[in-house]
Amino acid sequence: MSTISRRSFLSLGLAATSVALAGCSGFSAGGPLFGGLLDASGSRRSLSGLTISKPNYSVVYASSPGDPAPVNAFNYAQVDPAYLRQQVEYLGTEEPGTVVVDPASRHLYFVEAPGQATRYGVGVGREGFGWSGIAKINMRRSWPDWVPPKEMVARDPEIRSQLVATSRGPGVPGGPTSPLGARAMYLFADGGDTGYRIHGTTEPQTIGTDVSSGCIRMVNQDVIHLYQRAPEGTQVIVLS
Repeated sequence: MSTISRRSFLSLGLAATSVALAGCSGFSAGGPLFGGLLDASGSRRSLSGLTISKPNYSVVYASSPGDPAPVNAFNYAQVDPAYLRQQVEYLGTEEPGTVVVDPASRHLYFVEAPGQATRYGVGVGREGFGWSGIAKINMRRSWPDWVPPKEMVARDPEIRSQLVATSRGPGVPGGPTSPLGARAMYLFADGGDTGYRIHGTTEPQTIGTDVSSGCIRMVNQDVIHLYQRAPEGTQVIVLS
């Protein structure tokens, strides 16, 4: 990461439990599998069928200077094509408008219609495997500030000099250097804030991989696309 070290951002998941921290917690709900993911033999199967269509990647992953902060072009040739945005046959049973996150396969689905979804590739940090269950998007932010908890700064003083004043305390202002990228969606369940976020990234080349930190990260162009279609109240299912 260009402003906060990857090691420092990893620490966020150990202490962030409130909305203001805009991070990921290590809380685990031990959620079940959803959407008929088990076949007759009890083995887990994919949620994806055949690809229905693909957008023009040179267009959808181009730079977007009209956003509140510049969105740099994504060199999509540097990742496995399986993790690029596409319309796919959806084999789950969730209702249209539902977001389904499958950390194990490094995919996120937005269900468009029965049997059809937009599939995005994601990067999954340690915290991305730390929570599963059913939640809703309670809050969304465009170019969110990243504000580490005091406990994190105390444990890792090297980041203190990298923080500046924001409306919620010392942190990294929303913009090209924020670890949360262009958009963030904050998930809440019955018990309140899960600490689980779907957010953009400053490291798009990590999409489709295990990364050192964060919850579920998406290419900025993809998280903006999802953000436009998933309002507050959207149901989100995070698979175990």
